[in-house]
Amino acid sequence: MDQQALESQEQLWGHPKGLYVLFMTEMWERFSYYGMRGLLTIYMAAELSDARGAGLGWTDAESLKLYGWYTMLVYVMSIPGGLIADKLIGQKKSVLIGAIILVAGHGVLAIDATWAFFTGLILVILGVGMLKPNISTMVGGLYSKNDIRRDKGFSIFYIGINLGSLIATTVVGLVVLKWGWHAGFGLAGIGMALGLIVYIYGQKYLTHVGNKTNEVEMKDQVKLTQLFSELVGSPVPLAIVTGLIAASIYFGGFVMTGIDHWGYAILFVFLSFVVGMLMMIYKNLRSQIEKDRFLVVLLSFFLVIVFWGAFEQAGGLMNLYAEDKTDRMLLGWQVPTIWFQSLNAGFIILFAVMVANFWANRKMKSKEASSLFKMATGTIIMGLGFVFMVFAVRDHQANGSSAMYWLVLAYFFHTIGELCSSPVSLSFVTKLAPVRYASLMMGLYFASTGLGNKVAGLIGENASHFGDYTIFAGIVVFTVIFGLGVIALLKPLKRLTHGAEDKEGSTDDEAEGFELA
Repeated sequence: MDQQALESQEQLWGHPKGLYVLFMTEMWERFSYYGMRGLLTIYMAAELSDARGAGLGWTDAESLKLYGWYTMLVYVMSIPGGLIADKLIGQKKSVLIGAIILVAGHGVLAIDATWAFFTGLILVILGVGMLKPNISTMVGGLYSKNDIRRDKGFSIFYIGINLGSLIATTVVGLVVLKWGWHAGFGLAGIGMALGLIVYIYGQKYLTHVGNKTNEVEMKDQVKLTQLFSELVGSPVPLAIVTGLIAASIYFGGFVMTGIDHWGYAILFVFLSFVVGMLMMIYKNLRSQIEKDRFLVVLLSFFLVIVFWGAFEQAGGLMNLYAEDKTDRMLLGWQVPTIWFQSLNAGFIILFAVMVANFWANRKMKSKEASSLFKMATGTIIMGLGFVFMVFAVRDHQANGSSAMYWLVLAYFFHTIGELCSSPVSLSFVTKLAPVRYASLMMGLYFASTGLGNKVAGLIGENASHFGDYTIFAGIVVFTVIFGLGVIALLKPLKRLTHGAEDKEGSTDDEAEGFELA
């Protein structure tokens, strides 16, 4: 998008009108996603004779297993979704196609039939994969690289995400209570349809953004086919990857139990190829500085996996805990389970500015405020939120049910941890990753987020074997130790970044072009 086109955009309240089109589109997309996500596990675990309509009658372990696969695939599909936009049709058309698929997916979920449930989930996965990574890129495209309004534009967009989540988890719960499960799924579809209408109507404000990337802009981007051909032509990495694939097929296909054992085989094969690609990227880096920074980026991916592996218990194990083991009576009225999912979005809206100001003031006082420190601190704070779930379990064991305030406190700590960690995670990757691997590293970031979601499902599944107390206490111990370990290694890790974060606002070539979040 050239400078003249940027300057000619129609403005509203100091920002391009296209921002508000994307704001409303994303708000309704998140309305549909979080509305359905909040229902998913409790619907699968509900009895066939449930008062809200027939559930699927699955066990908690079965429900959490599918939840893990679903939330993982939603993020992993962002990789092909981004590639399709970059190489074939552009972000604008990808968002449109994704929105249409999502409307169809939620519409199918409203049908009371088993085939409709699985078909709807597949369509939602494909739709989110096409829409989610590309609409954020379009927000960045509304501003020039050095536009001081850029960060504020993303902050406004972020409010839309949480507003959609808050509305969904509040309204959908009431709809389910009155009209049943499939009315809730249908309402999510209506929300997405509104988002699609807004997006189509607002195309006149998006004419200069999200179009197909031309060959000149793509010249420095490394293609996946190029990396693959280099991997095949390198004996040692190829031998390692081949061994990993063979082990993956054996372990996932023949050792893992359950109907999804071949799903694990495919997942492990995918991870083996990722390992090979990472080896080739490291080999092709031009300088030691790039190699050092690349290693730190890989560590940040482990932080992302650990964080979301614990945090995503919100829609899984904690959701089921609220449904089955929490006393939800308030003044003679039973609070809908899904309302607890609204706490995260509500706390974000209330405390986002406060947390941001805390870190800004800390940085002004020359105290430690690096991205790695924020991510590690956020992981620790989020992990400590599970202390209250430990108390909830003890309360349940003593009284037959646990009080709601334990869940409220847990979600509060989870949100503060998220506000410390999540906003800087992707930004940190963009500061350190080499420019020519931009698209691939963004894809790997989404893949690590998806893998964290799958880890969350695996942890939740094992609650039936080890017990809620062991699972929640284990999460506390592991996240705190992992976060403290990263903080202990902070000085050598910061040396490996070679001052990348000290150059914010400069024209450093290696950091250029990575403001999209």
